[in-house]
Amino acid sequence: MKQFTPDQLTQLLADHTPPCLSLYLPTHRSHPENQKDPIVYRNLLKEMDSSLRQKYSTNQVRSLVDKFQALADDRAFWNHRTDGLVVLGSADSFQVFDLQRSVPELVVVADSFHIKPLLRILQSADRYQILSLTREEAKLYEGDRDSLDPIEMPNVPHTLTEALGAELTEPHLTVASYGKGSTAGGQGAPAMHHGHGSRKEEVGIDTERFFRVIDRGVRDHHSRPSGLPLLLAALPEYHAQFHKISHNTLLMAEGIASNPESLDLNQLRVEAWRVAEPHYQKRLAKMADDYQLAYSRQQASDNLAAVAEAAIAGRVGVLLVEADRQIPGKIDQATGKLQSSDLADPEVDDALDDLAELVLRMKGEVVVVSTKQMPTTTGVAASYRF
Repeated sequence: MKQFTPDQLTQLLADHTPPCLSLYLPTHRSHPENQKDPIVYRNLLKEMDSSLRQKYSTNQVRSLVDKFQALADDRAFWNHRTDGLVVLGSADSFQVFDLQRSVPELVVVADSFHIKPLLRILQSADRYQILSLTREEAKLYEGDRDSLDPIEMPNVPHTLTEALGAELTEPHLTVASYGKGSTAGGQGAPAMHHGHGSRKEEVGIDTERFFRVIDRGVRDHHSRPSGLPLLLAALPEYHAQFHKISHNTLLMAEGIASNPESLDLNQLRVEAWRVAEPHYQKRLAKMADDYQLAYSRQQASDNLAAVAEAAIAGRVGVLLVEADRQIPGKIDQATGKLQSSDLADPEVDDALDDLAELVLRMKGEVVVVSTKQMPTTTGVAASYRF
C-alpha cells in the first residue's frame, strides 16, 4: 500500500480545471464480498454522468469519464482492494487512492475536489506506523484501530545485506597451532586452528549500523512526510539500542517488545492499538477541552456562517469537522458567505468540505472526527488565532 501524504493533499488543494470529479466507494479485501465492488462503482459512474450532463456536452462528459470507465473494466484492479477507494479526476488530473477505512458511497461534481474523507484519514488522531525490526530485516506498516497494512519502502533498504552491502563486517580469524608434538605413531599432529576474533562484537557493530540506516530512511521518507507516531516492534534487547541511536522525534517511548515475526498482521495491530489508544484518547480530550476554553473566552465558534467568514480572514487556527455530516452549499471565496444549494448541482460541494479547504489554505489545522467526539452539534467547532 502507498501512503497518502500531506504533500498529496496539497496537490489536491491546488487549482484544477473544473469540473472536479470525486468518487468514494467502500470496498472489500476478500471474496465473495469484493465481487460487488465493480457493480457499485459502475452505478456511481452513472450518477456522475447524469450530474455532468446537466451542464456539459456529450463529448465533454465522455472525455472526463473515460479514465473512470477504464478502471471499471480492469478485473485485476478489483481483485486487490482494501477497505475503501477514492478516484479523483478533472481535465488535468486523475488519481486513485486505496483507503484503510470504509467510506460512504459518494459522487461529487464540483469546482474543487471533495477531500473531507481523505482529511479524516490523513489527519485522524488514531493513525500510527509500526517499524518491525530484527537484526536482519526491517518492515513498515501503517494502521489505525481497525486495520493495518504493509507500506512500500522503495527508498529504504529492507535487509542488513542491502543496507551495508560491501561494508558488512567479515569475521576475523586468529590462528594458533596446538599439538605439534608426536602422536602415538610418532607422526606430528596437524595444527588445530582456533578463531580468537571478536565475532560477537562485529555482529553488534553491524546491527547498530543497520539500525542507523533504517532509522534515517524511515525518518526521512516516511515519518516526516506523514507526521504519524512510530511504534517499534522488536525483541526487548533491541528497543534500548534503537532508541539510543534514533533521531526520529516521532518514535514513541513505548512499543511492542516481542519478536515481530511471531505475530500475524492482526496480532500486530492489536498490540499497536493497545499502545496507541491512550495517546489517541488524550489527544481528542485535549482538542475538546481547548475548544471549550476558547469558546468561553469568545475565541471560538460553532456557527458555520461565522466560521466561514473567519476562515476567509485567516482567523481559524484549529477546525474540528464532523465526519459523517454533509451540508450542501458553497462558500464564496471572496466574502466567506454561505450559499445553500443542492449537491446534485454540478458546481456544489459539501460546505463543510469547502470550509476545511479554506482553513488548510490559510495554514490552519483541520481534524475530522466522529459525531460522538464532536464538542458541538452543528458539524463545526473552530478555535480562532485572534
